[in-house]
Amino acid sequence: MQVYLVGGAVRDELLGRIIKERDYVVVGATPEQLIKQGYQQVGKDFPVFLHPKTKEEYALARTERKQGQGYTGFVCEFSADVTLEDDLRRRDLTVNAIAKAQDGNLIDPYGGKQDLDNRILRHVSDAFSEDPLRILRVARFAARYHYLGFTIAEETQQLLTQMINQGELQTLTAERIWLECEKSLTDGAFAEFLNILAQLGALSAISPALAGNWSDELYQQLKNRYAYAQSQNITDQALLFAQATASLTQEEIKILSQTIRLPNDVRDLALQLNAHQATLSSQTITAQQLLRCCNQLDLWRRPERFEAVLKAVEINQAASLANQKLLTATKAAKAINPQQFITQGIKGAAIKTALEQARLEILQQYFN
Repeated sequence: MQVYLVGGAVRDELLGRIIKERDYVVVGATPEQLIKQGYQQVGKDFPVFLHPKTKEEYALARTERKQGQGYTGFVCEFSADVTLEDDLRRRDLTVNAIAKAQDGNLIDPYGGKQDLDNRILRHVSDAFSEDPLRILRVARFAARYHYLGFTIAEETQQLLTQMINQGELQTLTAERIWLECEKSLTDGAFAEFLNILAQLGALSAISPALAGNWSDELYQQLKNRYAYAQSQNITDQALLFAQATASLTQEEIKILSQTIRLPNDVRDLALQLNAHQATLSSQTITAQQLLRCCNQLDLWRRPERFEAVLKAVEINQAASLANQKLLTATKAAKAINPQQFITQGIKGAAIKTALEQARLEILQQYFN
């Protein structure tokens, strides 16, 4: 039984990046052998096991055979006879098909180290085209390593284009597309991810409207917004994703939210930013406009919602706004207690009217 470090950990180590997780492949072993040594099997279809102490993933060397459509139509075949080279051949990119032995030696049958040195993302074999998810994965890797000068090999671009033209992206589930978006947001390279998809003709898988609106100007705007967010250590995915949809209409955002099955909080903030960014970024905002915005966002019961939209507007403008004045004014308006009107003998619907007027008068002390 031989154990090798594989995939992303080897790639990032060679690139001098922080290794976030380590995956291992085990050659020449059976499930029974690993279980006997205390490994815990996870999943029934794939021979993946958790180390008894470190809980890191150890997978038996395997091959995959396409059977059916989409990215899930694979039959996994594994045995003690599957070689390391066989296992590495099923991987997507050469830079992800490098293994490291326990003595530190690299096993690199498909030239991944050279492609790393040359900053090239190249598919390992023609089996690449059997998995449409790899279209998004390659775009995500190209975006993540864009700052290092990585580009997609010409032959891989041609294969990706062929897959896209054949409608392979339509076989992906909405949830899986969102997961790739989520990973790219975490990478801090979402503008690059969208731009690469646009160049490949694949951005419509996320949003036909966004694909139709895409331009170099929008790309630069998004880069500026994300650079600002990074400078402010903003990592909330709802705040970041909303920047990409700020140019869409409410209806287009709703369609997008179904196309890639956005989490509710991400969808809601995208819609709220779209609805209120013009008002909250205005240099001439009035108390009446601010009160209307507060009512629509239900600031009185959900102040965190207003604050999130305000932060999203700040990122959208890529500059700190007069946020403190807005927050101070709305906090003062929120502090008004309806009980004071009840004490005055005001009843029923008149309480709401009096409360609204009192809040407006507070806001008018800050905005005319």
